[in-house]
Order: sequence, then C-alpha cells, then structure tokens
Amino acid sequence: MRPMGPSCCGPLVMPMPEQPVRLTALRAVVDVELAADPMLDGGWDAVRIESLVQSIVEREVGPGHYSMALYLVGDDEIRALNREHRGQDAHTDVLSFPLHDPTGMRFVTPPDEPIALGDVVVSWPRALEQAREFGHTPAREIAYLVAHGVLHVLGYDHEREADQRVMRAREEESLAAFGLTRD
Repeated sequence: MRPMGPSCCGPLVMPMPEQPVRLTALRAVVDVELAADPMLDGGWDAVRIESLVQSIVEREVGPGHYSMALYLVGDDEIRALNREHRGQDAHTDVLSFPLHDPTGMRFVTPPDEPIALGDVVVSWPRALEQAREFGHTPAREIAYLVAHGVLHVLGYDHEREADQRVMRAREEESLAAFGLTRD
C-alpha cells in the first residue's frame, strides 16, 4: 500500500495552523438532556425523542451547536411550575421555558459551547390521560408534547387562529417524519 500524498515526494505533511481552525457547522447539532422523575411509572424513548428534537431544531433554526433540556414530571411538579411561572394553579400537559430569541438576539456564549435554546417540561400523567382521550399511544402523545414544547421554545405560539394553524402543521410534520401520525 502506498502512503497518501504526492507519489514523488513522500508522505504529505500539512503545517499546523497557529490558531485553531473553526469549521462552520453544516447542520444542527443538539445536545439534549433528558431527565425523568424516578417516581413515575413510565418514561420516554430517549433515542426517538432526541432525534425528534434534533430534526425540529435543524429545520427551524438551522446549522449550529445547541442544547435543550427536557423533563418528564408528575402532576404536583408541573402544577407547581405552572403556578410559579404562569400564575395558574392548575395541572397542564407541557411547559416551555425559552432562552432562544427568534429575532436573532442571543446570550453571549463561550467559544465552542452550545447555544442554550431552553427547557421543556412534560407531564407524564397528562400525557397518559390525553393519549387515552385522543385514542393513540402514550409514545405518540409524549412526542407530540415534546414537539409542541420545542416549537414554543423556538418562538411559535397558538394564541391567534392563524398562528395555531401554522404551529399545528409544524407539529404534525415533525411527528410524521417519525411515523407518529394521528390514528
């Protein structure tokens, strides 16, 4: 086997640059932190959920290195968070805590550190209840709630009817890519 490089001059030797070379990302890379309350009687498919988050961020934000945390919690925890952050003393299915500004403003991030997009908190009991109510699997409902929460982190909303149509279409498009369509 021949050494790589020009055949007449021996192996190719590349000089090392004085400064590290920064390569521009060609796609989004998302570091997803998943945490679930150990007292819950269920959980999520980590590989599928990480892939779902990755695909949404890549489509919606574009190339770069990002991070996002997702938490699966019980009724008491989501109710306390809803009361603390939204002033609503009630259970809910998903809460989003965005750090991402869709206008492009970002926190200063140290070099080579991912850009923190935000956190999503999903209620396991609400997901089970809604899966039964809508006639699909808990896995599909968890994925839907994650997609919904991630889109909120990225700036989507559903307060106005037109915005709701856009957000719902994005949610269904995201889930369809993983075979999680409405049954």
